[in-house]
Amino acid sequence: MSDAANGENRATADVSSLDGLMTALGGHAADDAPPVDLWNPEHCGDIGMEIRRDGSWWYQGSRIGRERLVRLFARILRKDDDGVHYLVTPVEKIVVHVELAPLLAVRVDALNEDGRPRLAFATNVGDVFVAGPDHPILVSTDPDTLAPTPLVRVRGKLDALMTRPCFFDLVELAEIRDTQRGRVLTVESDGARFELGRVEPG
Repeated sequence: MSDAANGENRATADVSSLDGLMTALGGHAADDAPPVDLWNPEHCGDIGMEIRRDGSWWYQGSRIGRERLVRLFARILRKDDDGVHYLVTPVEKIVVHVELAPLLAVRVDALNEDGRPRLAFATNVGDVFVAGPDHPILVSTDPDTLAPTPLVRVRGKLDALMTRPCFFDLVELAEIRDTQRGRVLTVESDGARFELGRVEPG
């Protein structure tokens, strides 16, 4: 086997642990934004990483409690066209099993710039962005329980699940509109309008 092949194998093998991921990322800090969309490694592995509905990160059944480490991993998280979430490094893609959404939207603030309403969201890992055409809000409703699942697009194909306080604050900002499907709650942000759910009569 050639030295190049041996080097490639060592590189991919090194990523099969949390320490290996840190090494592969080199000097990237938690606040950096590595160019994960430009990294297309061929090797794909599964080392038992998961993100649960409450936004907690787990590795081989143990919770990752270091916030700085979680924030670093969130910066290299990507969702590909196959619908799978990955931690992406220059040498390998690591499968991340996501229960519902990889991020949490923990805050929403109403802004008004020159009469143009904007809704600014913040996530549990430090993302700040404004909802709009590139960051749509999507609320689905369970047909049996009528419980809403409110999501907002953060970056790429990554979504954040709104926490209950965040969603309640968003509902407070909504207005009722009449549509052909009945009365619905809507919000406007950055030139786009989003439905939050139907208003039940009563």
